Amino acid sequence: VEPLAVLGADISVTDAGTAPINVTGTPLEGAEVSVPMASAQVRTAVALAALTARGATTVDSPPGFRDHTERWLVHLGLGRVESATTFVVIPGPVPPFEITLPGDPSSAAFLWAAAAVLPGSRIVTPNVSLNPGRTGFLEVLEAMGAGVTLEGTDPVLGDPVGTVTVEGDTLNGIDVSGDLTVRSLDELPLLAVVAAAAEGRTTVTDAGELRFKESDRISSSVELARLAGAEAVDQTDGFTVVPTRSSLGAGLLDAAGDHRVAMAAAVAALVRGAPVSVAGFGAADVSWPGFGEVLEGMWS
Repeated sequence: VEPLAVLGADISVTDAGTAPINVTGTPLEGAEVSVPMASAQVRTAVALAALTARGATTVDSPPGFRDHTERWLVHLGLGRVESATTFVVIPGPVPPFEITLPGDPSSAAFLWAAAAVLPGSRIVTPNVSLNPGRTGFLEVLEAMGAGVTLEGTDPVLGDPVGTVTVEGDTLNGIDVSGDLTVRSLDELPLLAVVAAAAEGRTTVTDAGELRFKESDRISSSVELARLAGAEAVDQTDGFTVVPTRSSLGAGLLDAAGDHRVAMAAAVAALVRGAPVSVAGFGAADVSWPGFGEVLEGMWS
């Protein structure tokens, strides 16, 4: 609400900052907008609104955001990059165009993880977005010891696309922090599962934003690691996973309405080597209807 208000948007919420949200149409003016967090969603909201404003808009934020929209606007002649974090929106109508959307790496990550935790396995995913802000999890898998190959193809509206191959091998625990945490944020609950299959400790820090996703994903990551047969500790801005096969415990997990937790729990069954029961697994349909059938088809 606050960044859009800088453009002159008339938006109101409750005193607590929650819905109901009331939006009244009003002319917008180009402005310099500072977004306080590295959020692609907020930057995109500003950019799309600014297309209708009078005069150019400059948007800036901390680094670590994903820049799909901004690459597309540059390609369409409606924006330009001023610096690593500063983008200028040039108002005007969006021209018609045709596009074949590439695969979503945050969804493909579950298939990559399934291959990575099983030495000798291999999966190939063609036509996947290789935007630099989306490939952090692949860097994590490679650092842990999985075989990772990226082959670029033709970009889509200025956004890199390609084929990703992941091969399973013996994995080792690593420390994930800083920029790598930001670029693999959505996949960190899945990393907790992968870490349960590794040798040695894996530690994730600088991930406090996970507390405020569809669920508290730091707590969920700890539960996922334990489901996969590891010891795990919840920290303020991350978690630590130490693999142990001494006791698997109950193979039960509540997805808490979170699609990524539900999908990661399915991968945990591979690491666990035994069935798991996931309450609320239907949440996976939010991002990938039929995910369970696809994953089952990989190992059947």
